[in-house]
Order: sequence, then structure tokens, then C-alpha cells
Amino acid sequence: MRQLLSDNIRLILNSTTIAVAAIVVLLFHSSCSDKAAGSSVVIECSDSLAVMSTFDVNTIISDSGRISYKIIADEWRIYDKRKPPHWAFEKGVYLEKYDSLMNVEATVKCDTAYYFNEKKLWKLIGNVNIKNPQNEKFYTSLMYWDQNEERIYSDAYIRIEQTDQVTEGTGFSANQNLSVWQINNTKGIYTIEEE
Repeated sequence: MRQLLSDNIRLILNSTTIAVAAIVVLLFHSSCSDKAAGSSVVIECSDSLAVMSTFDVNTIISDSGRISYKIIADEWRIYDKRKPPHWAFEKGVYLEKYDSLMNVEATVKCDTAYYFNEKKLWKLIGNVNIKNPQNEKFYTSLMYWDQNEERIYSDAYIRIEQTDQVTEGTGFSANQNLSVWQINNTKGIYTIEEE
């Protein structure tokens, strides 16, 4: 009787082991086939992958052999396969623009920035803070910087703080170093001296 019971237990354990092994093989096979299908999708969507991802960036950019910009960012990704190809600074960026004598012409800080290298166009988004050589401060939520046209512009609300006045409006355009600018739909606070 004991022998019969022991044989039955062994048979049940062997059957259970075989069943568990079969389930593991089926699960492993199905998970492998899912990974293979997922891999082919990634290869087909290679435009969504950055060709370069850099973290804790502090670098100098030159243009025609002359140092033009300093970039500081937590994360910099380059997407050269996307349409249009671009650089992405999705965790914020700080820029300094230099003149030919290496003096800081302007500083730019924002939450997110994209640089479309074929067009030489910067798109700055969220808490955009810019300071020009005249110590004027520009605040907006959206700004474009077209390096080909040497122009900065926006159709969003903007606030400009100068030493003696504050100007606000919607819509803005300026030259590249922000020394000459124009605001559309203006309103402001101005100091008027009485005679």
C-alpha cells in the first residue's frame, strides 16, 4: 500500500513538473516572439530615436570658426532623422550669445527649447527670460529666434522691463541682439517727469 501511494505521488509530481515546464516553455516562446515584433517596430520608427543624448551639458558652439554661443542644459538630444531634424532641450536651457570680441550680447533662459538646424531657427517655450546688452529684460511664454534673418519674434504676450519703464503687449519683433524692438497691442507703465 505504501509503495502504491509513493508511486502515485511520484507520478503526480512528475506530471506536475512536466505541466509547469510546458507552461514555462510556452510563456517563454510567446514573450520572445513579442520582443521580436517590438524590435522590428523600433527599427521601423528609427526617426523617433535620438542620434545623440547628452546630459549635464556645458558647451561652446562656434559659427564659421568664431565662438558664438554657450549652452548649458540638463539634457540635449539630437534627432537628425525626424522631419524636420532638430535639437531638443526639453528640460530647459540657458544660452549666452557672444559678439566678435567675446562679450555677452544676450542671455536666454527657458523651460524648453528646440533648434531646427536646417532653418537655423530656435523655438523657446515656457518662462522665456531674455536679457540684452542694454540690460532690458524680456519675459514671455513663446519666442522664436531666426538666425538666418537675424530676427527674434513672437505672437504671444510679452513683458519688457527697462530701467525707467515696463511695457507689455501681444506680438513682438526685434533684431537679433534685441537692441531695436517693437511690441504690438502695447500697454505699459511709464515714468513722466513734470515740468
